[in-house]
Amino acid sequence: MACTQPWPCAQAKEELLVEFKRFPSSLTIYMSAYLSQAVEDYGAHGKMPPPDLWDRFLGWIKATNPAP
Repeated sequence: MACTQPWPCAQAKEELLVEFKRFPSSLTIYMSAYLSQAVEDYGAHGKMPPPDLWDRFLGWIKATNPAP
């Protein structure tokens, strides 16, 4: 089912959280790479990235503390 919202939409976020449940730091790295690519894509087209780009790619990922 395709969402009409910009990726990652709510459904994609839920799926990513499930997929990376055991390795939450890897999710942050993964989404950081997508954020970087999005910024590059906007720049390549002579556009400024939208102000919500960080929130869209990283702001929804909760920080986790590793177990001792």
